[in-house]
This record gives sequence, C-alpha cells and structure tokens, in this order.
Amino acid sequence: MRWFKNSIRRVRHICRAVCGSDLYFPVQVRCESACLGNERAEWYVCPDGLSNQSVVYSFGVGEDISFDLELIRRFGVRVHAFDPTPRSIAWMQSQTLPAQFDFHEYGIGAVDGNLMFRPPKNPKFVSYSVLSQGSTAPAIEAPVRRLATIMKMLGHDEIDVLKMDIEGAEYDVLGDIIASKAHVGQVLVEFHHRWEDIGLERTRDTVRKLNGAGFRIFKVSPTGEEYSFLRT
Repeated sequence: MRWFKNSIRRVRHICRAVCGSDLYFPVQVRCESACLGNERAEWYVCPDGLSNQSVVYSFGVGEDISFDLELIRRFGVRVHAFDPTPRSIAWMQSQTLPAQFDFHEYGIGAVDGNLMFRPPKNPKFVSYSVLSQGSTAPAIEAPVRRLATIMKMLGHDEIDVLKMDIEGAEYDVLGDIIASKAHVGQVLVEFHHRWEDIGLERTRDTVRKLNGAGFRIFKVSPTGEEYSFLRT
C-alpha cells in the first residue's frame, strides 16, 4: 500500500515541479538505497559500509524515532539523537531505548548558544521552528550547538550519516557544516522550500553548495521534500 501512496506523491511532486511551484533534481550518483522508518517518517540511506562501528547523528526527533531504531536493528550503528524542544524531550523520556541510542537535549545550529523556537501553528503537530510560520504562541528559548562543537564534545572525528529535519533551519546549518569542512559521509535532509518565507532559491543554492563540497544526490523522497546526499 505504501508503494501506491508513494507513486501518487511522486506524480504530484513532478506536476508541481513542472508548474514551477516545486523543485526537481535528478539523481547525481548511483548507490544502493534502503528506505527505513514509519510512513511519512521514512528516510533513504545508503547501506554501503554501515556497521556497528558507524556513527549516526539524527537532528529533529519529534515523536518518531522509527528510522533511528531501524538503523540500529539492521546495522548495529550508534545513534546520537538531538532535540531541544519540550514536547520531544518529554516523549523521549517515556521511551525504552536500546543501548546504542543516545539522546541529547539540545539542537543543531549555525551558532553555539540559545535560539528562540516557535511551537507549531497546529497544536496537533510536534515540531517547533526558528521560523514563526504564522504561529502566535509564545516562543521558547532552547540550546543549540554547531556541528563542529558537537563532534568535539562527543569525541567524533567523522560521522557516517547525518539526518536533519529541523524545520527551516537547515539552510544556515548546512552552510556552517560546509564551511567547517566536517567529515560527513551521508547527509539526509528535509528541505522546506515549500514554506512561503523560504522559497525555492534557497534550496537550489544549498544543493549547489553541497555539490561543490562533494555531496551528490542519490535519492529524493516521493514528496520531493527529503533529499539524500552521498559524499563522493
């Protein structure tokens, strides 16, 4: 059933791209890919070389860690997950986690310090954002760290997989990661160019910068929102 829904999503994505309201990027490098996680929380990862020696950083937990748990189950990787928002922290505290899963109560940013996060406009949603997105609810202040800082704190020289679903903050963060020349094997990121206050050009520009840093697209999700890059 999922394949049928994804086929419809893929057609809709192509139609939006043809009409100029979305982007379409072809695959830039061929590699094996595996789709892991619950429906609408799945990510495409290249399994080549993943093992119990691999390190995964997962930014933006929300209330779904199915992708992270599947990575651990299949490959035995160590997952470091990050989310500074109160609802996610409370949810994580209620979970029974495997030994290979570490949760950190701060997020990723282009600076070391605190940022203001707005709760979602729809109270049924869980993801906070540094952008308002029309939300009038009071913002909260939460800690973030640059990737280079986090890697130093956790004692990692390289990361095998970096996943980011950080609600519009990905553009500044990716710019900082590229500038820092951090050693990352794969970048899995949800782009938010569908948001009015972001727009298509920011994603175009960021993909160009990632390409310039040696990252190539090996998979785009059926919705056209999640991109998977492999460092070549």
